[in-house]
Amino acid sequence: MLIDRNEAIDFSIYSAIGIGPAIGLHVNSTELLKAIISSNKIPLVIDADALTILSSNSELLSELPSKTILTPHPKEFDSLFGIHDSREGQIETAITKAKEFDIIIVLKGSQTVITNGSETYYNTIGNSGLAKGGSGDALRGIITSFLAQGYSPFQASILGVYLHGVAADITLKSQSEESMLITEVIANLGEGFKAIS
Repeated sequence: MLIDRNEAIDFSIYSAIGIGPAIGLHVNSTELLKAIISSNKIPLVIDADALTILSSNSELLSELPSKTILTPHPKEFDSLFGIHDSREGQIETAITKAKEFDIIIVLKGSQTVITNGSETYYNTIGNSGLAKGGSGDALRGIITSFLAQGYSPFQASILGVYLHGVAADITLKSQSEESMLITEVIANLGEGFKAIS
């Protein structure tokens, strides 16, 4: 699951790739992202530091493989696509950019939006206990795992966001929004699967 960047990487052995958390903003991190984008036809999720690299190298947006998934929070989104005055403006831009680049955007927030430019879903499940460090990392991992199981990128995004929220709501049975930890939400993913199956 973890790649040593000092070794040659054969991307073809992977079913899906999630890139971003803790890769840093160094030259070799940028080169790694460029290599994945240019040589990769494998389903791809771009998050965290990789989104920051993308915002500093905006020419890469037009090189993204079809159906690549971007998972920005609002500040990352504005870094990628310009400052917005409202959530509604961000959503409108997300729809436009998803269609323009043939990608999927998971715009995180209190009501996460998932769009491929043609269809847009608004997630109403979950709670503010998810507004903590590590929550986005868990979401990226869930979406990537669905990609690796063969779900389409759009299905993986919708299902991943929904399951993440369901598990958070289940966690409220034993925790408060203030005390909830993402490790507890992850521990409740199994109950989340049961709830939606």
